[in-house]
Amino acid sequence: MSRDAFSYDPQDARETRDTSTGRSVRQQRSTSPDTRDDRNSAPEAPGRGDSTEAREQHSTRDERSASPRAYYVRDRAYLLRDSEMHSLKEIGKFRVIAVTDLAKHAYGGDRERMEKDIRGLGRQSLLTDKTVEISQKKTLRVVTLTKAGHRLLTKTKQLPDDQPIYHGLVKPREVKHDADLYRLYQKEVARIERNGGRPVRVLLDYELKRNLNRDLALLGPEKDDLDRKSEVAEKHHFQVVNGKIPVPDLRVEYETQELELRHVDLELATRDYRPRAMAEKAAAGFSLYGRSEDASRLRRVLDEREITAGILTL
Repeated sequence: MSRDAFSYDPQDARETRDTSTGRSVRQQRSTSPDTRDDRNSAPEAPGRGDSTEAREQHSTRDERSASPRAYYVRDRAYLLRDSEMHSLKEIGKFRVIAVTDLAKHAYGGDRERMEKDIRGLGRQSLLTDKTVEISQKKTLRVVTLTKAGHRLLTKTKQLPDDQPIYHGLVKPREVKHDADLYRLYQKEVARIERNGGRPVRVLLDYELKRNLNRDLALLGPEKDDLDRKSEVAEKHHFQVVNGKIPVPDLRVEYETQELELRHVDLELATRDYRPRAMAEKAAAGFSLYGRSEDASRLRRVLDEREITAGILTL
């Protein structure tokens, strides 16, 4: 399951019940600590045992998590459970997610609970659930945010200000590729967390290209000057390769175990990639992933061009 490093719910904080009065009563009733009959202390005590109280506190946590809470945007209130809000945040960060991947990573494989949340979010017009054709024989069911869902996350500040939030499909023809980026992210985050790190922010290629092109445009007539272009590339932690600045599909910023902020650039390569494009992505230092059905062909392309980069299987 995916962790959300940014969420914090002040309502999760619980007041600890003061049982000092109950303990005082029990001590007054016993003549001395040495002669006290422990077997009779439980029925005499007005409080509950620690194990019972722990179970009830856990039950209370579950009830609070399952109970909807009100989120207000303008003159409308949205009633959402914690799991529904978590799904909105995940979808907003990645624009589009396949429902099979959402069930696996955001719900721990609980498909029934996910379907219930999708229906609830759809009824409140926060989410779009659609099945798109990705080939002549295959379809893919995906979810995206609506404008209302985007507005809810933004207005209620569910994510940090520097975390982009997306809604709707921009390139329906690339929906399979874009939806797979969520699964790609989960693979890389698992590796980061095994090494003691913590994901902080995710940036899609749309955001990376926008920021890069904005600074390149400021160069004016010098935009084709290699030295100036290299300065801009370095500012955005990219490299110039064959006179161009390759941009990855996804950048994951994370905090190491030593609290250092780092990032990793990820590229989801497909069988349609040309060898030169693959070489440029590898030379730029991106971590290359491929779907299982494409991985062997992609490795062969790298070997033929004597590129030492490896292909990780999605």
